[in-house]
Amino acid sequence: MRILHVAGARPNYMKVAPLMRALAARDGVEQFLVDTGQHYDHALSEIFRDELALPEPYARLGVGSGTHAEQTADVMRRLEPVIVDVRPDWVVVPGDVNSTLAAALTAVKLGVPVAHVEAGLRSGDRAMPEEINRIVVDRIADLLLTPSPDADENLRAEGVDDDRIHRVGNVMIDSLVALLPRAQQRYPALRELHDLDGPFVLVTLHRPTNVDEPESFQEIGSALEALAEHVDVVFPMHPRTRARSGAALRASPRLRILEPLGYLDFLALETHASVVLTDSGGVQEETTWLGVPCLTVRTTTERPITVTEGTNALVAADTALLVAGVTAALARGSTAARTPELWDGHAAERIASVLLER
Repeated sequence: MRILHVAGARPNYMKVAPLMRALAARDGVEQFLVDTGQHYDHALSEIFRDELALPEPYARLGVGSGTHAEQTADVMRRLEPVIVDVRPDWVVVPGDVNSTLAAALTAVKLGVPVAHVEAGLRSGDRAMPEEINRIVVDRIADLLLTPSPDADENLRAEGVDDDRIHRVGNVMIDSLVALLPRAQQRYPALRELHDLDGPFVLVTLHRPTNVDEPESFQEIGSALEALAEHVDVVFPMHPRTRARSGAALRASPRLRILEPLGYLDFLALETHASVVLTDSGGVQEETTWLGVPCLTVRTTTERPITVTEGTNALVAADTALLVAGVTAALARGSTAARTPELWDGHAAERIASVLLER
């Protein structure tokens, strides 16, 4: 069996890596990794691949930035000859980025079955480009591999047959479980480097509604500055966000604006954070598994299980609400990790079994 994995953004690597390991343990499986280059920070992407022990990609498409239409079209144009050359039995697409949509479209038009990892997630907000990608990929994929019961329910409500739906659990948690011991070993050096002697708030933001809209980022920046008067705030900031933020956020002794971090370093800080402030879907899941309080700067989430069963809460990009939310979470402290069903570090093994059975 030949399986082609398509990764377009760094969070995709955390989903692809455990699946490639699980399939490598099965007889008669040949695997090919395609890096579309949608996240085109080469150095940071290489760190992620190295830390996750991913193989050298069979093909690098080098798509880079552009509009949604440009990225999608470029991936399709460059991926088509790769699929024709490899002739895979499955094309596996994780997540919800433009590369996911482009790969799924290209494969089905070539008559190659598509398996969607992390299928069925819905925020209900079609203003999010990722929501459109999720809906379309789930309509055309042959196999829908879901992380949670709500995802199954979403697909059934959209008329998807049960024989296409397989709940396998959260494959991102597989990477977390596998790499947590290494991340923990790195924390003492990180704590000393960033002078973290007490509680701290970890921040990660990347969505355009938060970092590209000046009014929203001004509210967030004001909240972080106010929080930094009382608690350490650590913000690994992407260069694009740094360039767009301008004077909206001023570093101070307790507000540390860092360069982007690799997966292990970020996981080390995330594990020991008192509160995480984010707009990342993956971080919502990780903090739930870790039992770390999380505030998501969004009005909707495609991962409601992190709210109903986990440690996550939604908050608007409003200075007063952000300060109040973080302050309350700091006062409550950490809780015992509440692990949703099948978020057990073995999702990749279940996916491998389904792919081989089908």
